[in-house]
Formats: sequence, structure tokens, C-alpha cells
Amino acid sequence: MSEFAALREQAGLSVSDAAARLGYTERQIYRLDKGTSKPRKAVVDILRALKPSSDTSESAFTFIDLFAGIGGLRKGFEPLGGKCVFTSEWNTYSQKTYKANFPNDDHEIAGDITKIEAADIPSHDLLLAGFPCQPFSIAGVSKKNALNRPHGFACETQGTLFFDVERIIAHHRPRAFVLENVRNLVSHDKGRTFAVIYDVLTKKLGYHVKFKVIDAKSWVPQHRERIFIVGFRDKTEFTFDNLNIPSPLDGPRLASILHPQDGSEKPDMHYTTGTNAEVPPKYTLSAHLWNYLQEYARKHQEKGNGFGFGIVGPESVTRTLSARYYKDGSEILVKQEGKSPRRLTPRECARLMGFDEPNGSDFKIPVSDTQAYKQFGNAVVVPVVKAVANHMFPHLVGEQKDLFRSQQ
Repeated sequence: MSEFAALREQAGLSVSDAAARLGYTERQIYRLDKGTSKPRKAVVDILRALKPSSDTSESAFTFIDLFAGIGGLRKGFEPLGGKCVFTSEWNTYSQKTYKANFPNDDHEIAGDITKIEAADIPSHDLLLAGFPCQPFSIAGVSKKNALNRPHGFACETQGTLFFDVERIIAHHRPRAFVLENVRNLVSHDKGRTFAVIYDVLTKKLGYHVKFKVIDAKSWVPQHRERIFIVGFRDKTEFTFDNLNIPSPLDGPRLASILHPQDGSEKPDMHYTTGTNAEVPPKYTLSAHLWNYLQEYARKHQEKGNGFGFGIVGPESVTRTLSARYYKDGSEILVKQEGKSPRRLTPRECARLMGFDEPNGSDFKIPVSDTQAYKQFGNAVVVPVVKAVANHMFPHLVGEQKDLFRSQQ
């Protein structure tokens, strides 16, 4: 990677963003990325100035971010004064998004966690791990069954990654950990999978463990249930019983994250277009795809199956955004007057997952739409993580809590 490409990614600029900001064409940006052309000194200075800076000399706690994705768990704990000292994520596209949004780390992103010795990971107070959920998810299990492939712990490529979490906890004995996964983890293999996990964490490692399935629709307009498993090395009074969960009846609706398309929102590069910042036609389903989805749903309904698409409007709460959203968008299709429905834009997905505020566009998305959909579909809902982080905070930092809360 050229110095220019590294600086561009650290500044969180996509190729099109960089071209617009720096006065180049996109073709010139690609040449600069490859190193076949050299940028002007003034351009390099601009990119360096765009790289945010922060002082992390003092921190309430240190943490590591395993199976980090695009940093959803981190976004919940870092604002409380936490400092990330190690990150592991194998997917190169997710690494790109992670680097763009956390450019000031003093460590490189490590790749495959199975190839990293626990002793090579810095000591830490808190371990965060959204370990892969496909072996335990309802959709993942159904797909693997259809292909006659193993799932759960029998899936050697993903299911056994929990045991990498185990060996790191065993080696470092952090003060606490937070593990996140799909709701189906609790019931997978008639509860035997979760029983193994729970026994490892409690009986083998000796941690005091609490867990709770939390639906994100209290914070964002999306029905998304995930299990959060929290463990403390020392006995505490931590419980999920008194976690403050807003009423989902009063939760936000889809209108809060959609592009208004009336000129009240600033244009967002290729996610909106024109003077009114409208959603481009490329996000509208073709007549062929829309007809196919309707026919597919009709056939399954006749057979008594529940397969189908999800049509939503401004007052809706959506289905769960999945990593396959890039294929046809069928789980969340926004109805449009007089034409086929459309997919959410990646920016709307960032808002739906809480990486951006409802009207915001601060989260940097330096990858293609396809990769962005995969990343957000695999991510955690940030406001949910923030709620868990705030609930854990007093138990995590003890007597330091007043000092660091006062700095927020």
C-alpha cells in the first residue's frame, strides 16, 4: 500500500471523497493509491491534517477487540474512557472500515486470531468479542442443514472460534469480558451449545457470568435480538435485571433514519444525489427482481412457509438486517409511490445500526455498497452496546468511576 493510500484510508476518505476533496479525478486517485503517481506535498499535508488526533495517555480501563468487524462493540466502551490496546479482524474490507473510523490506534489490526499466541496479546482489563454467529444463527443453521454441512461447534471454520476466546481469557485473566452472539445461541442443539459455553466460562475459567437477550428495537427501528454474555473475574453485584431498557412502544420508527429527500439533508456523496439529496435510482429494485420476489413469496405462502419479503414505510420497525442484504434487500424494502420498492442505502444502514445518529453521516464508509451491506448486517447495534457498557461501568472500574464519568 502506498503512503497516499494509507493516509487516505486513515482520513476516512473513499476514492470518490478524496477526488472531490483534493481536486483530482477518481482515475488519478487510483494511480496515487497504487504509487504509480506521486501526490503534491500540499495534498499529503491535507490528508495528514484530516487524520484525527486524540490523547489516550489516561484511560479508565484497557480493552481488546476480537472479531472486531467494524468496531461496534468498541463504540460502546471507548467513550467511557476505555483504551483499545489490541484489535483482531480477519476480513480485509472490515479492516479498511475499522481503520477509517479508528485511525489513531498505536497498534496494527491483527488478522486470523487462531494464529495469534495469547502471550502476544497485551494485558487488558476487558475483553470484547462478537465471535462469529453464522454457525448458531437460524439462517446459518438452515443453510448448513440444506447443504448437509456441520453447524455449531461441529463447524470447524467458525464454531470453534469460541475456544480461542477461552484460551485468551485463560491466559490474561481480564477483569471482565463481553461476548455477543445471535439469540439462537441459547437454543442451538437443544441448549447443549450454550451449556458448553456457560460451563467453560464459569466452571473452567471461574468467572461470574450473566447473560441476556436484548432486542434493539427499543433504541433503533429494527427488530434485532442478540445475546450479551458478561463475565467478571471477581464477584460483583452486576445483574441484567436492572438494565434500563426503554419501552419499544416508544421506540423510534423508520422515518428517523431514512433520507428525507426534501433538501433538508446535505448530499451524502453517492448515497444521495441532486439538490434535494434524493436516493439514486440504483437502490430501486428492477421490475424483474421485484416480480421475482413477489412470485417467490407467493409460492412459499401457498406451501404454508413463512418466506417472503418485508415491505416497510416511515412508521415501521424493520426486520433484522442481515449480511445477505446486498443480494436483493428482501428483508427490508422501502415502499415508494408509483414504483418498485428500494433498498436502504448504506448510510441508512449505518443509522439503522446506530453507527450514525438518525440524521448523521459521520461514520466513514470507505468500501463498496456490497461490502458495506455485509459489514452492517454482521455488526452489533451500537446504542445497545452503549447501554450494556454504561450498566457495566461501575462494576468495571470500581472507585475510579466518579473520576472518569466526570470527564465524559
